[in-house]
Amino acid sequence: MAALADPTRRAILDRLRDGPRAVGDLAAGLPVSRPAVSQHLRVLCDAGLLAVTPEGNRRLYALVPGGISDLRYYLDGLWDDALDAFARAARAEGTRKPDPKPQKE
Repeated sequence: MAALADPTRRAILDRLRDGPRAVGDLAAGLPVSRPAVSQHLRVLCDAGLLAVTPEGNRRLYALVPGGISDLRYYLDGLWDDALDAFARAARAEGTRKPDPKPQKE
């Protein structure tokens, strides 16, 4: 998750949704230098979110579906826990007896 905290890294991941791309393609239009994009790519690779394939004198970067799946599994678990807690609170509220004395304002 720390790898995705940076907006530039999220922009890089968005650009890779359509398929593998080289560093130059990824850097075009981003507000950081090409060496900075390379550093961001290294962080994403180290996090297991990207794979690198050499092609001639360039390197193509692509999303690793398993890396994203692991993150999604983790986030889905958090969401499921939050929904379970909400359901328990709603049931508890539904079984609570009303206060027989009205509150004075």
